[in-house]
Amino acid sequence: MGDTVHTAPQQSMPQPVPPQPRRSWFARHKVLTAIGALIGVCVIGGIASGGGKDGEDSGGSGGSDTAASAPRTKTEPEQADAKSADRSQAREFADFVTKNGTPTEKAAVEHVTKVQGADEQNDVLDSAEVWTDYTGGMMGPHASDGKLIASAFADWKNSENGLVTVYDAEGEILSNGNF
Repeated sequence: MGDTVHTAPQQSMPQPVPPQPRRSWFARHKVLTAIGALIGVCVIGGIASGGGKDGEDSGGSGGSDTAASAPRTKTEPEQADAKSADRSQAREFADFVTKNGTPTEKAAVEHVTKVQGADEQNDVLDSAEVWTDYTGGMMGPHASDGKLIASAFADWKNSENGLVTVYDAEGEILSNGNF
């Protein structure tokens, strides 16, 4: 009988998996990139269309209409109405503080010259501006008076998410606060 040697079939050693080539950030985050691109297109489209929330037609006559592309300026009666509305808001604010404020708040509010945005509240992102005849900005001598005005404004107007900014006569921020 012949001696035959039975050997097991040869097994090869497992080969290591070749390393995958590194994919770029763009390839790994396709969805995020697509969403970002979509948002970018929407923003650019909104800017290009002028953001027309007033429902104005942007000149559908097919030609270039310079009146539609020019920024709309207020006429003199509209400007006078806006100024009187600002004064009336300032007057309402001063009357409220005169009736309900502390003596220091009353003294500070005597320097208020204009109030804007107090009548336009939606409790989402309300903002109002109070203008004074003080000077010096946040680092000036009247910064504490600006805080008093912001606090009195918060007592006057209640909002879920409002910000009042108090300016000095030169347009520098004197103070701000939530209302």
